[in-house]
This record gives sequence, C-alpha cells and structure tokens, in this order.
Amino acid sequence: MATSISRSCLTYLLHLAQDNLDFRLPEIKALLALRGKAFHPSGNFQEKTPFWCLDGLAEEDVRGVMARSVCAKSAFELWGHGQTHSELRTSLLNYPSENMSPFMHEDSTYRINVYTFNKTLEFPDRIKRIDAMDYLPFKGTVSLKSPQHIFCLLEDYGTDPNDIPEHPNYIYFGRWIADGQRELIRSHSVKNRHFIGNTSMDAGLSFIMANHAKVNENDLVFDPFVGTGSLLVACSHFRAYVCGTDIDYNTIHGRGRSSRKNQKWRGPDENIRANLRQYGTEEMYIDVMVSDASKPVWREAALFDAIITDPPYGIRESTRRTGSHKDVTKHADGIYLESHVPVSQAYHLSDIFTDLLNFSAHHLVVGGRLVYWLPVYRPEYSEETVPLHPCLRILSNCEQTLSSHTSRRLITMEKIRKPEEFDGLADTRFSPYQGHNAFREKYFSGLNKRCIKEDNKAVVNGQ
Repeated sequence: MATSISRSCLTYLLHLAQDNLDFRLPEIKALLALRGKAFHPSGNFQEKTPFWCLDGLAEEDVRGVMARSVCAKSAFELWGHGQTHSELRTSLLNYPSENMSPFMHEDSTYRINVYTFNKTLEFPDRIKRIDAMDYLPFKGTVSLKSPQHIFCLLEDYGTDPNDIPEHPNYIYFGRWIADGQRELIRSHSVKNRHFIGNTSMDAGLSFIMANHAKVNENDLVFDPFVGTGSLLVACSHFRAYVCGTDIDYNTIHGRGRSSRKNQKWRGPDENIRANLRQYGTEEMYIDVMVSDASKPVWREAALFDAIITDPPYGIRESTRRTGSHKDVTKHADGIYLESHVPVSQAYHLSDIFTDLLNFSAHHLVVGGRLVYWLPVYRPEYSEETVPLHPCLRILSNCEQTLSSHTSRRLITMEKIRKPEEFDGLADTRFSPYQGHNAFREKYFSGLNKRCIKEDNKAVVNGQ
C-alpha cells in the first residue's frame, strides 16, 4: 500500500514541441481539467522551455493528457535531474529504490535512449552517455527492438541555435510513459484532405482548438462559420458530435470552383460529410446548413458543450450577412421563391464578435467553452480591446503572428452563468473595439508598404 501511495505522488517530465509556444500551456491545462486535475509545475517553471516538470499527477493522468495533446511530444516519470552529469548521478542515487525496482528486475527488458535538444550528438558520444550510467541497478536484459521499459536521458542545450553551449544547461533522466499525438498533424493534413477551401484550418491548430475547448466524448460541438469543416474533423476525432452553419451555399454543398491546384471545379462528393468519412468519424456528423450567423435560427436553449470557430476576416473570405440598405420587395404573400438568393451586405468584424459572444452566452451550457480567432493590428493591440461578455470569462489569449503588423489571437472563454434580461455588449466595459472593422485595410496597407520598400531597395541596388 505504501508503494502505491508513493507512486501516485511522482514528478513527471513533459517534453514539448517548440512551435505554437503560446498555445502549449492552455492546452495542457485544459486536458488536465478534463481529468479534474490542476496544473502544478515543479521547481523553476519556465513556459517557453521544451521541458516542464509537473507534480500532483498519477500515471493515468499523464497518459490521458498524452492521448490528446498535439503540443507535447513525450512524457516521462522523472527519476533524476541536474545541471551536470554529476548532479544527475546524485539525484538518481537519492531516488527511492522502491520506485525503480518494479522496472529493473531480472525478468524485465529495457532500452536507454539519449535525446539532445538543440544539439546533435554523434553515435559514439551517445554510447558513452549510456555507459556512464552503469551506477544504476539495472538487472534486466537490453532489448533494442521491443523492450518492456524505455528510459531516456535528455539533455537541454537551450533554445538559441546560434549560441549552443559546449555542455548542457540541464539534464533529465526518466522512464518513458507515452508519446503525444503529433502524428495527427501529418495524418490529418489538409494537403491530403478530400474537401478543402481557401481558409481550411491547419490540422495542428484545429486539434489545439478542440483541446482548448475541452471537447470530450459525446459532447455537442457547433461551428457557426464552418467553411469546409476542419474544426468539425478535429472534434469528431475526439468522439464529439458536430454540426455547423455557413452563409456560403457553395461551400456547404461542395459546389463551385475548387481550391486545389490544377482542378477547376469541385467534384461530386466534395463536402464536409466526406471529410469525416475519410477519417472514419462519419457517425459523429449531425449536419451543416446554410445560415446567416447574424440571424437567430436556434431555439432559446443551452444546446452546445463547445462552440469553436474561425470567423472570416475579409482577407481570403468576405465578411457578409444577408440584408440590404435598400428596400427589398417581396411577393404579396411574403414568401420568397425557392431559387431566391438573398441580398448580402457588409458584416463588420465588431458585429461578428458581438453576435458570436451573445450567441455563445445563450446557447452554451454553463461551463461550456467558446474558442475563436480574433484578428488584430499589432501596433494598436492591447488586452483591453478583446471583446468581453458578462456571462463569459477569458481563460487564455494566444497569439499567432501573421506578419510584422498583423496577427490573430486564439481566445478561449468559458460560460460562467446563465444570461439575464439585460446582459449583452451595450455596457462600455463589454464593447468590442471598432478597430476590428478596418483590419482588412490595415492588413493590405502593410503589404503595400512592404512591396514599396522592397521596390525601393531594388532600385538602390541597381536591379
């Protein structure tokens, strides 16, 4: 009994990918929250480093996180660490033998891997590292192909590829627990997807958004700007039921011009359902429909466990909603013909986010999450300009840089209470900034300035 108690209070080491740095901490926190666990870093926690030590977890918690995470590469039960190999040796010799012994007995097989971050070691140097650990009481047999237990020596040489130290900044040793789901980025790449569009979301970011939203099995997830359904694909992978809407009839029905190179028109079976069928999750597909996000079409009820979306910014896709500044004449009976195509008008970004937050406040369950992208003009951005709502609290705000002057921020919000009669964005504290409306002009203004600068440089160089 004492052994099981001690093994439930171990320190675990996460090795994280060095991309999407802002997104890693919210993802790990969300995945721990799914298991009812808090994020407790050990020692001197530095968010931007590739190695994190976590306390207060059991091995099944770590396995649960790694079964979902696309930001984490691997997880280890940490046995020892130090700034030098001498400190590592002292740390390992002080590690409780009862925690080691289940994995080092005579009938076991094992392998030791050496991993270096930001530096490449030659094979003989790796072997020397392994041979130098002969002070550990391994009694089993080495098996390189199919060992029962894998151990890893990890050396951290910092994050600057132009200033690699001769000796590692820090060294870790531990038992491998599980790998993350980085393979999903390749297996679900939009390059190989059946149905894509101009704004299909990158596979890695789609899974990150699903994790930030705590999408879980049997949840109901909605995307009000569904496009080609990239976010539905990611959520259905985690066994959530998915649905969505979009104002673009051609996209919803898979018609019109193709976004693929050397293909003029979309094929007969290019649609969102076909994408889920491609990945074996068609049974999680509820439906998608043509609808205007600015118009209420849902009954007044908390329907969705998560709302995940990437609204149009006016760059690759226009921001439109149905309506007209002119008087629209209907038939005497007030019914449009089946072939009628509604007139559309500009849908300002500030209005998009006002409607999105209000919709989420009314249609998310309490505790449900809204995850969406917010485009910003970096010289004018401040945290105070992020849209707020009294029923929603911000959990994370992560930046993805698009250019020197623009970026988009992944906002994660959680519904904390039901809406009341006068809740909304009328209060100045909850008003989205109007600068969103000029994002398209500022985006292309920056591109034009860069082109002019490059042209002037070419003239100066005599080209």
